[in-house]
Amino acid sequence: MDFEKILAGKEEPLPIYRNISICLENIETFPYLLETIYREVQGFDEDTMDRFRFALLRLQVYTDLHQYEDMESTQKVRYVAQVLEKVIFGDLLLERERPPGD
Repeated sequence: MDFEKILAGKEEPLPIYRNISICLENIETFPYLLETIYREVQGFDEDTMDRFRFALLRLQVYTDLHQYEDMESTQKVRYVAQVLEKVIFGDLLLERERPPGD
């Protein structure tokens, strides 16, 4: 998967996408880059923060669309996107509905 392309959508990629792509390619790097990504985002203006949030949203939509092709990989990508969104923004724009009884 070309993670930087998914993150960027039709916009110019943000430099932060490189670190996120590293995490998506090897989830073992995520715990070590989480704070670096968080601190980099703290310097973003409102417009860049909005672009960044939609980049994380694009990843989540992408994983929904491709979840049955490679379930393990898409679960890892979704996990990274959701953790980043929760840590940086405090909540998720796309909450998965829980099955009845959960």
